[in-house]
Amino acid sequence: MYIPDIPPELLARVPAEQRGPGLGRDAVRLLVSGGGGEVSLHAFRELPELMRAGDVLVVNTSTTLAAAVDARLGGEELVVHFSTRGDDGRWAVELRAPAGGGTTRPRAGGPAGALVELPDGQGLVLEEPLAAGADQLWWARPVRQRDGVPALLRAYGRPIRYGYTERDQPLSAHQTVFAVPAADGSGSAEMPSAGRPFTAELVARLVSRGVQFAPLTLHTGVSSQEAHEPPYPERYEVPATTAWLVNAARASGGRVIAVGTTAVRALESAADARGVVRPAGGWTDLVVTPERGVRVVEGLLTGLHEPEASHLLMLEAVAGRAAVRLGYAEALARLCLWHEFGDVHLLLKDEKRDGLNCSRNAQ
Repeated sequence: MYIPDIPPELLARVPAEQRGPGLGRDAVRLLVSGGGGEVSLHAFRELPELMRAGDVLVVNTSTTLAAAVDARLGGEELVVHFSTRGDDGRWAVELRAPAGGGTTRPRAGGPAGALVELPDGQGLVLEEPLAAGADQLWWARPVRQRDGVPALLRAYGRPIRYGYTERDQPLSAHQTVFAVPAADGSGSAEMPSAGRPFTAELVARLVSRGVQFAPLTLHTGVSSQEAHEPPYPERYEVPATTAWLVNAARASGGRVIAVGTTAVRALESAADARGVVRPAGGWTDLVVTPERGVRVVEGLLTGLHEPEASHLLMLEAVAGRAAVRLGYAEALARLCLWHEFGDVHLLLKDEKRDGLNCSRNAQ
């Protein structure tokens, strides 16, 4: 890929509000990349001034689970990451080996039929890999569980943490202002982090400027696939109200801006070939690439991704490869911070180029 390795000092190790006295979640920077080649850097609190009346911000309301639980397999100590809840009572899980300080390192899943011992005498039976040829995520069936996996996570779980962070954080640090707990205990293994810098005060300022918020849900699984392969199928729901808001905005000239790659995946899964969004839900295996393109989204607010992350293809689908390249070069030059507690990046379509393409397609 065209993005170099990220210097260690640019990895966000703690949330913004812990970096100094008086800081809040919104004390991050906002990089803006336009499809026409312009790049600018702002405080995230300036987002309302960058929006237009009639724009719609599509947000993911999935709540983050305390998805990491200590476990044992035979005589081996493990950490189980609960990734995705299936429709048949099983969970897709990732087995990790402890590495000290709350972090973990990769471990292949399996073997089939093995019993993973969980706290309080509970357990999981490993059944099969989630996808053919991929042995890191496995379907596992809960056994000896009194109140189900959600209760287990509430009692013994902690947020998933990776080695670039400085220390464990409370679950509240991994929730966004948009999070709504699901009645069945479902949620995201990892925070839909693009929404993290929003505060209630900032949302109110955006609404006062005529920006609307359209909620949807996509329960994201673990994002730690070591080879940066495309995301696995995930559960989503786009409600009728959101479909109406998005379609109305597009018809009246407003921009549809997704807050996070998860919002793009869900929204584009609910759109037809003409970009009309309908209420939809279930499982999506959609992978958004430049070849596939986007049919609904005109902008994407997201974090800064690693050099080989498959999410970069989605960014290119929205704004074009040149805009992504320029934006990331500026992010490195301006010492922006990466990962879920870091700075955010707003990528916008080149409206002139998009209009030209539409004209050509109409001929």
